[in-house]
Amino acid sequence: MELTFLGTGAGIPSKERNVAALALSLLQENNTIWLFDCGEATQHQILHTNIKPRKITKIFISHLHGDHIFGLPGFLSSRSFQGGEDELIVYGPPGIQNFIETTLSISATHLTYPLKIVEFAEGKVLEDEKFIVICQKLHHGIPSYGFRIIEKDKPGELLVEKLKEKGIAPGPIYKQIKENDKIELENGKIIYRKDFIGEPKKGRIIVYMGDTRRTHLNHELVKDADILIHEATFEKDMEELANKYYHTTTVEAAKLAKENHVKQLILTHISSRYQKEDYAQLLAEACDIFPNTMMAHDFSTFHC
Repeated sequence: MELTFLGTGAGIPSKERNVAALALSLLQENNTIWLFDCGEATQHQILHTNIKPRKITKIFISHLHGDHIFGLPGFLSSRSFQGGEDELIVYGPPGIQNFIETTLSISATHLTYPLKIVEFAEGKVLEDEKFIVICQKLHHGIPSYGFRIIEKDKPGELLVEKLKEKGIAPGPIYKQIKENDKIELENGKIIYRKDFIGEPKKGRIIVYMGDTRRTHLNHELVKDADILIHEATFEKDMEELANKYYHTTTVEAAKLAKENHVKQLILTHISSRYQKEDYAQLLAEACDIFPNTMMAHDFSTFHC
């Protein structure tokens, strides 16, 4: 799993930060890429990466403010010219279907691939063989959602030495043991998988927050996450302004991570009022509370 930040700014693009978009590469897990939010010029940002638009098969929209959706019609259209043939599913709050269908219709855009639009409420957004995605409504000026991406636990490793001790030599039988609850050997003996498999490998948890304030309401969503991606629109001394505009400060995000045993915090959605010389201060404010904090910049990548 790899995270690539395509836009890390808030509200409007700046020379240093484009507006919100995040790519989660699952090429090793299921040969796809998921996109979270799609602000203006997201497709331009993708051109500076090795991301192939045709590999993006799911887009999750946190809310319908322009800095999170204005890049969506352009991306959907361009994907048709970039080899996209597989179905693309867009998940978003009520209104996302009207937005997409209206913009595509008015612009006479015809897609060459199947497009499915899913409007969600709180709860489970999707579940497949390897992942579960849950969303929770946050506290913002319009309905805004955070996403908890849960990788299902992976089966443990086959205990080869234990099998050898039982006189079971390597071969196709090992694959059968790993894929079946029980199998019968040629000699009639029954072998149970649970006796020859190690402990399951714990799946990873990534949480992506849409715009929000009052972070104390979001404990359940972020609890025990391996990575929490959280907005930090304002510095710590602007808590009153952050609250007024339904946003979060660096310190509020850090406290949320600390209180919920998050392993790593990544700050994003930084106001354009801050310049390069301010970033060290913003990061330090969060690190004072939660040391394992990093700040995302456009094109930052993180492995998880």
